[in-house]
Amino acid sequence: MPRNFPWTLDIVIDDYLALMDALGIERFHLVGAKIGGVIGRAFAARHPDRVRTLTVAGSPPPVRADTATQAARVREVEEQGIEVWARRSMAGRLGKTFPQEGVEWWIKYMARTSAPSEAGFAETINFSDISADVAKIKCPMLVLTTEGSSLASVAETRAWQEKVPHSELVVLAGNSFHVAASDPERCAEALLDFLARHATSK
Repeated sequence: MPRNFPWTLDIVIDDYLALMDALGIERFHLVGAKIGGVIGRAFAARHPDRVRTLTVAGSPPPVRADTATQAARVREVEEQGIEVWARRSMAGRLGKTFPQEGVEWWIKYMARTSAPSEAGFAETINFSDISADVAKIKCPMLVLTTEGSSLASVAETRAWQEKVPHSELVVLAGNSFHVAASDPERCAEALLDFLARHATSK
């Protein structure tokens, strides 16, 4: 997308709705990791009739106070490119136990992203304030994080998770913030258990 594309959460959510409509899927179990968890929480709050359950893995708090980080990230991407930013931030993303070969693969994979697209997206969507949405989530919700996530402490994560009725928090060992990538098996087990208990959610 061009650098000046007018990103909003509603634009992204409307794309998801259009996809589900095109597929003929009226209601579904929604799973979002990292920024997908931000979008997923907003989606579930704004379209409760479409979401059976919501699972959020390794996602930031509803509102992020680190606006200086936001500006620095956008500037770094614009001036040095995606790979430099990805390499600098990968230790926090994947944690200290992730294999180095996998780290390098992930860096190269992220580097394929268009820098103007990433800069525009990071400047808007990545730091969206969804605090008003969280209290409106009505479906069962599972939240996955790690003990040492740099996105938020367990206490900070629990603070917003507990605002959603019928929600639960699973804390895994480790310090990655992209827990779906660093611990896919454990995330999948927790998700399957959660879905088995809420498969008929209305």
